[in-house]
Amino acid sequence: MKKIFRKEILASLVMILMLSVGITAHAEEKGIIKTGIFAGDIELSGMSAEQAEAALTAYIDGLRGTEITLLAGGNHPVVVTAGDLGIRWANPELVSEALEVGTHGNVIERYKILMDLEHENLVYPIELDFDFQTINDILTNECVKYDVKAVNAGLKRENGEFQVVEGQTGYSLDVEASIDLIYDYLTTEWDHKPCQIALDVIVEEPKGSAEELAQVTDVLGTFTTSYTSSGSARSANVENGCRLIDGVTLYPGEEFSTYEAVAPFTESNGYYMAASYVNGKVVDSLGGGICQVSTTLYNAVLLSELDVTERHNHSMIVTYVHPSADAAIAESSGKDFRFVNNLEYPIYIEGYTENKRITFNIYGKETRDPGHKVSYESEVLEVINPPADNLIADASQPVGYVVVTESAHIGYKARLWKVVTENGVEVSREQINSSSYKMTPRSAVVGVATGDAHAYEEIMAAIGTGSVDHVRNVAAILTAPPQYEDDDDE
Repeated sequence: MKKIFRKEILASLVMILMLSVGITAHAEEKGIIKTGIFAGDIELSGMSAEQAEAALTAYIDGLRGTEITLLAGGNHPVVVTAGDLGIRWANPELVSEALEVGTHGNVIERYKILMDLEHENLVYPIELDFDFQTINDILTNECVKYDVKAVNAGLKRENGEFQVVEGQTGYSLDVEASIDLIYDYLTTEWDHKPCQIALDVIVEEPKGSAEELAQVTDVLGTFTTSYTSSGSARSANVENGCRLIDGVTLYPGEEFSTYEAVAPFTESNGYYMAASYVNGKVVDSLGGGICQVSTTLYNAVLLSELDVTERHNHSMIVTYVHPSADAAIAESSGKDFRFVNNLEYPIYIEGYTENKRITFNIYGKETRDPGHKVSYESEVLEVINPPADNLIADASQPVGYVVVTESAHIGYKARLWKVVTENGVEVSREQINSSSYKMTPRSAVVGVATGDAHAYEEIMAAIGTGSVDHVRNVAAILTAPPQYEDDDDE
């Protein structure tokens, strides 16, 4: 028994000696990373903290130039680098963790760790981070520009014949989703080599086909108005607005905004200064006359029996259509004329001007019975005549100065009826709208400056009558040259 006990004591002493030798051998390596420790593919064995940090920082810096190709709309490549995306080292604490390996626990535990490292390396992952704002800026500045709107297949009319115009696929970058996609890939899957990342792009296929558009053959509604009394600027505005609408193809369920089609009202968009109605006054504005375009289109739409979703009457009566048959648009007051294609087939809007007449034709597939006819009747409910002229005395102008600043406009209240007949028999009568048009008196500025007290009293009395015509007569008498009679010698 004594021999066995002595052998156990001897074995323990040998083991302690071996551990002591191991510990002593590594004592001089205090502050040095043990053999067999890696960060990714970088061996840290024998490095101090400063050396390890320098090695890993150099590695991250080397990744900054790595090309990353972002695939934007239509798979358009946008080449950036990891540095452009704000790459940085996300877990620098791994260096201190690596230094502490084999330095904790009792002698046996530390010895076991050292022995394990001789058989299997300890590898710490190199974690990366990227700047979200930087990624966002690159996407919005460099990738969004490759977005394109889907363009539906459409029609164009040449020499009385329709031709199909092919559509275009649309691409729209989802920036928020693409930020997450880029970040997740580069922080969890990236092998630190040049790569491609397909961004989150929403693809919108165009509507329409040649077969569908071939159904558009019939005139559903047509309307014409005249602008023969318009000057060159207003005429140009009418013709420009007509041109901007001509050629629109509208699919079932789609809504058309006249304002969006003809805006903005700028010189660069083809408009001139011309008279228009603003808050019950006649003023010059860019695009004056554009409401004749929307009004003409409105009547063609009514005859086509499309669904009108927004319509406004003018503030004052217009002369090119009956009361309640007008449709005003105005940027300042938010007025628009809108309608929806409520049919089962596409429609095509043709607009043209000729001999100072504007016409809109709406083409589609006629599904109404041949005996079905629709017409519209304007009913005037009230006529409001101006009571008197609005005369303004101006002491800065001499007697005889009479300038009309605003023409008189008769006020109206009216409504529009839709009348449907089947084979010549009226089957329905429906009120479509009601309209109220302002009455505005004729306005004039009258000069009253004179040194003649009698003349002053006369012109002021004339102003009191509220009649521009009477003021003109009195002013003519007061400013007429004196008449002299010839004396004959007897």
